[in-house]
Amino acid sequence: MHRPERIRPRRLFLVGLLLTAFSLLHTAPAPAAEAPDATATPARGSAHMGMGVVAHDGEDGMPTGTRATQAEGVDVASYQGNVAWPTLWNSGVRWAYSKASEGTYYTNPYFSQQYSGSYDVGMIRGAYHFATPDTTNGATQADYFVDHGGGWSKGGRTLPGVLDIEWNPYGDACFDKTPGAMVSWIRDFLNQYKARTGRQAVIYTATSWWNQCTGSYAGFSATPLWVARYASTAGTLPAGWSTYTMWQYTSSGPTVGDHDRFDGALDRVQALANG
Repeated sequence: MHRPERIRPRRLFLVGLLLTAFSLLHTAPAPAAEAPDATATPARGSAHMGMGVVAHDGEDGMPTGTRATQAEGVDVASYQGNVAWPTLWNSGVRWAYSKASEGTYYTNPYFSQQYSGSYDVGMIRGAYHFATPDTTNGATQADYFVDHGGGWSKGGRTLPGVLDIEWNPYGDACFDKTPGAMVSWIRDFLNQYKARTGRQAVIYTATSWWNQCTGSYAGFSATPLWVARYASTAGTLPAGWSTYTMWQYTSSGPTVGDHDRFDGALDRVQALANG
């Protein structure tokens, strides 16, 4: 009589090993997603005031002046989303700028909440444009800015528009322009903005970028300056300016990150708004 073959212990061991491996293959947790590459080029439209300041100039200290002599402000963009304006107002913030546009290809989807929300709590508000001189000319971008929230109206509650001209987050720091070409681009933007609104736009920049990309050009001294420097003082200003109008002093302040000081009390902010 034929008897069934006995399964040898070694064969049982191999079968068990295979079953265990199969089980682990199907039940082991998926590997964690890789962290975003910090050096990757950001998406077009995501640029904002001060994006390159920490990387190029660092951050060291906080201002010592009081809000009684330097009115507190903030600047915001789409990455902050819907802003808690009542919280900022209660903390002493009295003026605000919101990013309206970039190049001729982007408008801030949160602009209405940010621009109108700051106004609704009592702040003096304004809009800024992130310049991309490598995509279109200055006059064209000024028109785009004015047409998408960057205009001005008299009444004491709307500040003139701001040209945010700083490091290019998408490529060459100076947008592949020579100092002379950069100066011409800025001038074209300012001239067109004034032609459209009757107001001189404010220039936002950092001293080190200005020196590098405009060749320390000193011909815009009549234009209000908003200087970016994250330290206890505003430091050396770009060529041509002896004083600043606004100073962005940190990117790590309460509620929204970017905080600013006006060179003067609230009445000076109102004077700029009135023109």
